Amino acid sequence: MELPKETTGIGLEQRLLTEAEIRRAVLQGLQELYVAGRRVLVIIPDHTRSAPLGLLFRLIYEGLAPRVKKLDYLIALGTHPPMSEEMIHRRVEITRREHRRRFSKVRFFNHMWNDPDALTEIGRLSAEEIREITDGRFETEIAITVNRMIFDYDLLLIVGPVFPHEVVGFSGGNKYLFPGIAGHRIIDFFHWLGAVITNPVIIGNKWTPVRRVVDRAAAMVKVPRFALSLVVKDEGLAGIYFGSPEESWSQAADLSRKLHIAYKERPFHTVLSCAPEMYDDIWTAGKCMYKLEPVVADGGTLIIYAPHVTRISATHGAIIEEVGYHTRDFFLKQWDKFKQYPWGVLAHSTHVKGIGTYENGIEKPRVNVVLATQIPRDVCEKINLGYLDPDSIRPEEYADREQEGVLCVPKAGETLFRLKDAPPELGGKA
Repeated sequence: MELPKETTGIGLEQRLLTEAEIRRAVLQGLQELYVAGRRVLVIIPDHTRSAPLGLLFRLIYEGLAPRVKKLDYLIALGTHPPMSEEMIHRRVEITRREHRRRFSKVRFFNHMWNDPDALTEIGRLSAEEIREITDGRFETEIAITVNRMIFDYDLLLIVGPVFPHEVVGFSGGNKYLFPGIAGHRIIDFFHWLGAVITNPVIIGNKWTPVRRVVDRAAAMVKVPRFALSLVVKDEGLAGIYFGSPEESWSQAADLSRKLHIAYKERPFHTVLSCAPEMYDDIWTAGKCMYKLEPVVADGGTLIIYAPHVTRISATHGAIIEEVGYHTRDFFLKQWDKFKQYPWGVLAHSTHVKGIGTYENGIEKPRVNVVLATQIPRDVCEKINLGYLDPDSIRPEEYADREQEGVLCVPKAGETLFRLKDAPPELGGKA
């Protein structure tokens, strides 16, 4: 099956796309695909990523269902918990009745990252390749495993947004395969590599060692891959690009860099980072730290304000409670003690805690991270984070105080904040 040779699409900096523009871009792209009698698997994000998937679901069904033999959806969960039928219907904005009657050709599946029977190995990255890809940081062979169901289809269609991302630089593209529908070994390696390089160095940069790992792994997937790469702004789309995962992602990342990075003149001693309800645990609400770490002053405080959050992680909570939240150097300088833990969990730990030092048994994080959630004080202390009673916080009291060194971000987690005068490796504005 041949894919279109060029990426098509539209992206705007000054306004959102109209529904008519989105419709035209999607249907035009889908029309270019030869899918008659073919089996198509659409790969989408779960509820923790912003995107108008309801509109896109309907357009994809309109453009493909009459022509294809099979049209199924796989939720790229990574290690997130499975979504219920009700949650999936809500994600694509249909009712159960509509699913049965109007969209009956579609089946939905959750990725099962921890089920060996759901995975298959498609190749390995040698120790020499890993050394080259990671600029000498690692030298270990990595098995590449992926959800085996993709090989029951003739075409993979990735549909998802592109944002600045703490692990890979910009999300989207082949990241919906690795780690989206991958096995734990590559997921753990992928995240720990990003953590070792650190969030401030990685986030908001297109070409990173982690992206090279992702694309190298994706090249081993021999099923034709295609993508609708989205640039989400507010409640709509500013861009939609249709083509190979690599090319469409690249164009979306260029627009995301313009729309999803806010530059500030000076750092803030206090940041109130308000988590939207789509982040339902600290595993996901940690993005409220990742996207704002660069603008917190040395010794400053970042508050993750998420009064709806009641748990650390549905999947990894017990391990995080055992390990706690620490800087990268805390782990690296005690590697024999921690290397047996899942590297993805260690990566999450360092990303939430932020950069810092560990010398002579003393850890000094650069930023004081405080949780204002339903997680009790004693648990916060156990996991090495600060605590504030969420009922004591009035977000409006933090607003419009930038001149005082206080920043309030009402919907944190997707826009990256940087300092204009930061060094180039930390994303300073030229």
